[in-house]
Amino acid sequence: MMMLIEPTMEYDRQIRAYRKEFLGAGDSMDGTGGLRKFENPQDWIEYVYRHKDPRMVPEGRVPSTQYMFVREEDRKVVGMIDVRHRLNDYLEKYGGHIGYSVAPSERRKGYAARMLKTVLPKCRELGITKVLITCNSGNEGSKRTILKNGGVYESTVYDPDEGVNLERYWIDLSE
Repeated sequence: MMMLIEPTMEYDRQIRAYRKEFLGAGDSMDGTGGLRKFENPQDWIEYVYRHKDPRMVPEGRVPSTQYMFVREEDRKVVGMIDVRHRLNDYLEKYGGHIGYSVAPSERRKGYAARMLKTVLPKCRELGITKVLITCNSGNEGSKRTILKNGGVYESTVYDPDEGVNLERYWIDLSE
């Protein structure tokens, strides 16, 4: 069984381990609400909760809700997913409504697809009827995850800030 939960200090050790695994692998930490910047999980948790409140979101950013995907049997954080409540110009071009990652040691087990499927109803609750998700061109795992959850390819764009081509997919939640 898996749980999609918002971060709390109850998961201090697991959050630290998730961050350490990514830093050790030199991997990007997509969908983690900036966890890379925070050594102390309490500081990170305060940061992501400020971003959930529209009155506290820094200029140029949008409200978002951060989730952890936790395996119940051992309480391990196997993934993280961030839902942006709306799009600004940058997100509409490059970032989309959702960012996510799975711990390097937990990849190829279907967690990303399950995590995305579990978070889509939360998007619907926010009033999002069409979800934009992007992934780096060539990231076949992420592409399969998006397609498995109803994603429809729209286009590929070049993100000059990151120096990568991004594939854009839409998931219709209006049904």
